[in-house]
Amino acid sequence: GAATPTGNMWRWQSIQEFQYPLLEYLSALSNVPLFMGMESVVAGHEHTSMSIITGQMPANLDTAILPTSAGYTAQGNANALAQWSYCFDRGDTDTSRGNYTGTANGNNWNCSVTGSLNAADVSWNATAQKLMPASGAGVGTKGHNKTLEALKWMVENHPNGSYYVPAHLERAGPFDPNGDKGFNVEHLRNFNNTAPNVAFGFETQPGHGASANRGEYQILRNTFSDGKKYDSVGGTTYGGTGGYGAVIGGGGDALLGAGRTGWFFASSDWHNRGIFGPDDCRSTQDFQPGEYQRNYTMVRKGSDKIRPQTVVDGLRSGNNFAASGQLIDRLALVACSSYAGLGARTNAAVESLAVNAAINNTDINATGCATMGEKLVVRPGADIIVSVVVRDPAGANNSPYSFPNPSLAQIGVNQPLNMPVLDHIDVIRGMVSGYRTPGAADYAGEWPRNTNWLRADGTTADLSVVPAAAKNTTAALLKTFSASSSTPWTPFTSSVDGTQFLKMTFRIPAVAASQYVRLRGTNMPAAVPYETDANGNPLADFYTNAQTPANLRIPCTTVGTNVPANGVSWTAASGLIDGCPAHMATAPAAITTASGPVAAGQKMVSYDVAAWSDLWFYSNPVYVEVSGSTLVAGVK
Repeated sequence: GAATPTGNMWRWQSIQEFQYPLLEYLSALSNVPLFMGMESVVAGHEHTSMSIITGQMPANLDTAILPTSAGYTAQGNANALAQWSYCFDRGDTDTSRGNYTGTANGNNWNCSVTGSLNAADVSWNATAQKLMPASGAGVGTKGHNKTLEALKWMVENHPNGSYYVPAHLERAGPFDPNGDKGFNVEHLRNFNNTAPNVAFGFETQPGHGASANRGEYQILRNTFSDGKKYDSVGGTTYGGTGGYGAVIGGGGDALLGAGRTGWFFASSDWHNRGIFGPDDCRSTQDFQPGEYQRNYTMVRKGSDKIRPQTVVDGLRSGNNFAASGQLIDRLALVACSSYAGLGARTNAAVESLAVNAAINNTDINATGCATMGEKLVVRPGADIIVSVVVRDPAGANNSPYSFPNPSLAQIGVNQPLNMPVLDHIDVIRGMVSGYRTPGAADYAGEWPRNTNWLRADGTTADLSVVPAAAKNTTAALLKTFSASSSTPWTPFTSSVDGTQFLKMTFRIPAVAASQYVRLRGTNMPAAVPYETDANGNPLADFYTNAQTPANLRIPCTTVGTNVPANGVSWTAASGLIDGCPAHMATAPAAITTASGPVAAGQKMVSYDVAAWSDLWFYSNPVYVEVSGSTLVAGVK
């Protein structure tokens, strides 16, 4: 900081001196479990959600007496997070070592990592005592290497109190060795190899869900060092999820197929509501945290209150599912082994474990069983009994719209936007082939760029054009459950609170090879025009992204009687909006859609209506390691 304040400060200073003390005060005042993290600007890449919780929210805060007048002295600190920000955030070009300008008074930070080059690295700045890669040729590669040093520093200094989860993973496109752009799958492997207990997942379900391009994933979004423009990876989102997570057999499955921790997370990424004020219930940009997207993480707190460490431990465990639009709010995924003969497990016994976990919103603790983020070690020939229990909550979600879902209206389904119904759950299975070797042909490779994947008409290529490094071709749909399919779920009423749950159980017989199962679900049936294909896979959100109105294909025709003008403030207290809102994009010319002819000026599904129409959830996997087969080396 400057001796004479300029009115500006580095992020590390705002964290250390201002944001953390305020957050600590608010946590104590409201008795809610808060801690400070940040969206880091990543050297060599774009953004990452991360934190170091060391020093934050100490236990003595429980009994702290808060002041009744101005002034608060924090009990804890965010010094570790502030130092990391100074040392490794790409946006921090400060060279002060965290000291007052022109003095040696202050933090006197040194960013060295034991066993690394440090001062011998060409990018080392002696004044700053940190790596500061020069811009220009090779900055992306040098930046990535700096980020690996950041992870080593976290492992060395804060191994249990850190997490590092790349944000809106696909948005910035592929990696640019001469710029700071996206992440290829090899960079995620490098992160996890370097710090498996810190870099354990990624946000492939981005925030900004109400924006003109869902998630701000966009065709020709990113200008690279070669002067050309490149798409976000996959070109757009798929049901609000990026291609790495949404494409079965894609980048996410490539990581899971190694038997490593590549956990799926969602993000709200709240900045503003676009053309509306912050309290308006409509949006042309973002949703508030938890309004639309939520991570449901199992936090094992025992008899204590929820604390930062147990939250980070929960994230690290992988016992997490992500859902949009409150599609589901409870999920148990349980896999147990069963062997022939005396003591063989029954489907009913495993289903009982899953039912108990779901209705009590808790975990399982049974020998020979595993849940999300865990592995089950079995002998060859074991049957694996898989039980899934979910709750599709009754009543309305957070949507401000009560008119029929326009996407479902295309197939004759009348379902209010604020009362979605889970249509089906897919079970996805992939085989585990082990870690890939750095430098091998199948370790590194980028997702196909631009129209090599997302074509000009919104259709996509298939995995045959994806390099081996970025796919797992063994991943496939194993089963689909719904109310009326050949494998139906069974509704039941909770004995705890009287709410309705859905249960489904099946066997994988006589397993011979290591594998994993994971789940996804949606309110969209298969073969909904412009939303899902014949197998129920999400289609590209190309047809609801308002930045290119000519591509919009789903009309919104409900007129309604309670539809405010854009300039009128409208909060939840103002009542539900019962017709297509005024801010929706309109067709620029007459077109023919799956619903028939559409005239120029017709409102089309876009912005927040697109998000509330098309809801998905994704679970993390349960691994099965078969003795004598491939080890699931990265998972407990």
